[in-house]
Amino acid sequence: MNSAEPLRREELLALLRTRWQATYDLQLVQRRGRLYLHVMWGYLEQQSFPLTPEAYEEHLEELVGSLNGLGVVAQVRHWLQTTTDRPRLGKALSLPLELPEGRASEFLL
Repeated sequence: MNSAEPLRREELLALLRTRWQATYDLQLVQRRGRLYLHVMWGYLEQQSFPLTPEAYEEHLEELVGSLNGLGVVAQVRHWLQTTTDRPRLGKALSLPLELPEGRASEFLL
C-alpha cells in the first residue's frame, strides 16, 4: 500500500489483527501541546469491552478521518507494522505524532 494513500477503517483493522491478533481500542490523546495515538489495552474480542462491534467500527471511522486529516497516516502505518511492543493492562502503547506544519494549530486548541 502506498503510504500517501488515505487510511481506511478496514486497513486499520487488518493492521491491528496482523500485529496483535486482536482489535485494540485506539484513542487520540492531547497532552502538553502534543498529540499521541494510544493503543489501549481493551480490545473488541474481550467480553468486558464497552463498545458494540458497530460502535467500535464507527469510532475507528472517526479516528481514521482524523488521522487522514492530520496527515500522519504514513507514521501510523509504519509504527503499527513495525512495533514489537504490546498493550498491557493499564498501560497503553503511545505513538507521538509528528504533525505537518500548520496542522497542529488546526487540531490543538
